[in-house]
Amino acid sequence: MSALSIVRRGTRLGLGAASALAFLPPLLTRLVMGQAFFLTGRGKLANFAGTVDFFAGLGIPAPELNAAFVSRLEFYGGIALVVGLLTRLVAAGLATTMVVALATADRQSFLGALWMTGEQGLTDVVPFVYLLFLAWLAIAGPGPLSLDALVKRCLRLGGAPAASEAGPPPEG
Repeated sequence: MSALSIVRRGTRLGLGAASALAFLPPLLTRLVMGQAFFLTGRGKLANFAGTVDFFAGLGIPAPELNAAFVSRLEFYGGIALVVGLLTRLVAAGLATTMVVALATADRQSFLGALWMTGEQGLTDVVPFVYLLFLAWLAIAGPGPLSLDALVKRCLRLGGAPAASEAGPPPEG
């Protein structure tokens, strides 16, 4: 067996394994991000007055309204991410909360990491890392092991088949 055929076979096996495991990154990302947001949302709801005070201290307008919205988005959005329901929409919504966190509560650490003026790198700024994962989910989607994928498959099964799948016209 030549070296080239060994490399080709190894490449085929590697690509096959990668393809078989492609469901894992979106699943694990959804589970980790979902749990994180569920827990922070639950904490914000449990200490709602403290959340309102924190938002007010950051200068966020309408702190009570925004605290109510963000707390529930994180709590219910976390659950939705775990099961993979409305993943792109929820991830985009949660990503906007990370942008606000980077512009307010984590502004100094983010700017310091961005311009490399401190000891922290960008991966040390949690809202930035979360933003990257959420942006990836919003763009790439939930993956095949999700309620979104199940709904998509069910809608396709219940609807009329595409023209290429229809088969011959009925005799009549």
